[in-house]
Formats: sequence, structure tokens, C-alpha cells
Amino acid sequence: MDQKNGSSFTGFILLGFSDRPQLERVLFVVLLIFYLLTLLGNTTIIALSRLDPHLQTPMYFFLSNLSFLDLCYTTSTVPQLLVHLRGADKSISFAGCVAQLFISLGLGCTECILLGVMAFDRYAAICRPLHYTVIMHPRLCALMASASWFTGFANSSLETVLIFLVPLCGRNKIDHFFCEVPPLLKLACVDTTVYESEILFFSMIFLFTPVALITFSYGRIVRAVLRIKSAAGQRKVFGTCGSHLTVVSLFYGTAIYAYLQPSNNHSQDQGKFVSLFYTIVTPMVNPFIYTLRNKDVMGAMKKVFCRGSI
Repeated sequence: MDQKNGSSFTGFILLGFSDRPQLERVLFVVLLIFYLLTLLGNTTIIALSRLDPHLQTPMYFFLSNLSFLDLCYTTSTVPQLLVHLRGADKSISFAGCVAQLFISLGLGCTECILLGVMAFDRYAAICRPLHYTVIMHPRLCALMASASWFTGFANSSLETVLIFLVPLCGRNKIDHFFCEVPPLLKLACVDTTVYESEILFFSMIFLFTPVALITFSYGRIVRAVLRIKSAAGQRKVFGTCGSHLTVVSLFYGTAIYAYLQPSNNHSQDQGKFVSLFYTIVTPMVNPFIYTLRNKDVMGAMKKVFCRGSI
């Protein structure tokens, strides 16, 4: 790697919200509460999926994978942000920045694919109910989950290498609260049009697969729902799929805004708050979205609490 591209200095400075000291104090309290709720909510989903036999189905297997992923995703950025919000030292080592970009990008890519796999699971459950257990065999579920993780981190490896090939010429002040693609590209001392085009090209190819899977699955689900004459049956299907569609909209909406719009239209302050949304808010609300109207999960929680009180 070129000496000017990062190996000649010890690391980067994450500016974050340092230009707004009062906001830093408020954000510390709010983000600490959100982070604790994220840990509590997602750990509860994972524990219930393990403890209750009724939740040991493909749907909850993938949901527990999503919860574990969200725990990792939030933990890859938020603890460091909390430390920076309360201290004067905003530094991160070069190796730490590379690792953070690789891990957070890998987890984000994995979530994109996993949400597509979960859409396919709903398609199989609603459109092929008699063959559901055959189609979504435990071995296939494990294979699909493993493939999601492998593909997500393979894509992250490619994009991380492309990012750190960009000459930085000693620039080390990142106007963000963690190492992310758009602010890292802004450090470049050369025209980044080619790099941005390459990253956009690979991102579009990557996104096409999960989006196509989600579109196919829900297109078939809508057709199946329209054939259901019972209003109660339709409500049940929409209740099952509504939670997943809400999570898909939140995650894809913010990710597309952050990564796929032209950099010259990208306000750095807006980018920071959008990043806060998908690194902490979305992982926090996911368990609540999936459980508030889910009788199976609520029933499992009651059983566990009642068993613990005996």
C-alpha cells in the first residue's frame, strides 16, 4: 500500500458530532438507552427461539439470525461512539478503521441478503403450505443462512479493498462517527469518480439479487392473498408479512439513501443522522416490530416468565 495511503500515520480522527458539544451530551444518553434496549430486545428474541419448542421453526431460525446480526452490527459502532461522545480522544487506529469498515459493511450486506431469504420463507409458508416443511428443511435453512453470511462478507472484502486503494495523501480527519464508505471517499486527494462508479456497480449487482427475491416472493404472496376469500385469513397473512415488510422498508430505505445517491448531493450532517438510524434505531425497533403483534412470541414470553416465577 502507498505510504501516503495510511500506513505512514497511526490512524484517523473521527470528528463525529464534536462541533456540537451540547448535542453530544444528549446523544450519549439517548444512544446508551437505545443500545441497552437493542441488547435486551434482540437477546430476548434469540433466547425465546431457543427455549420455546413452538418457535423452533424456519421463520424464527432466520429471525434469531437477524437478531444476532443486529446485535453485532450495533456493537461494531455504538460502544466506540459512546466513548467518543464522553471523551476528548476521537481517534481510531488505521487497522481499527479497516476492521470497522469491513465488519459493519459485511454485517450490513448480510442483512440485505437475510431479509431476502426471510421473504422467500414467507412465500413458501403462504404459497406452498403443504410442502413448507419439505422446502424449508432445517439443512436448507442452515445453508441459506450460512450463504447469506459468506456472501455478505465476501462483498465487504471487495469493497473494503477498493476503498483503501484510494490515495489519501495523509488526510486523516473523517467527518463521521465511524469508518463508513462515503466519508472515507471524501478524504481522497484524487478524483474518486472511477472508485465510486466501481463501488456503485458492485453494490447494484449485489442489491439486485435480494431485491429480486423479495419482489418475487411478495408478488406471489399478494396473488395468494387475493385468492383468500376470508377476511380473517387475509388479515392473518398481512399480519405475518407486515412486520417483515416494515423492517425491509426501514433498512433498505436508509441504506439506499446513504450509499446510492451521488456524493455531491450528500449532506454530511444528514448522512450522520441517517447512519445513526440504521446502526442503532433499526436494530432496536426490529424486535418490537416482530413481537408486538406476534401471538407466538408473546405466548412464549409469558411461558418463560411464568416458569421463572414458580
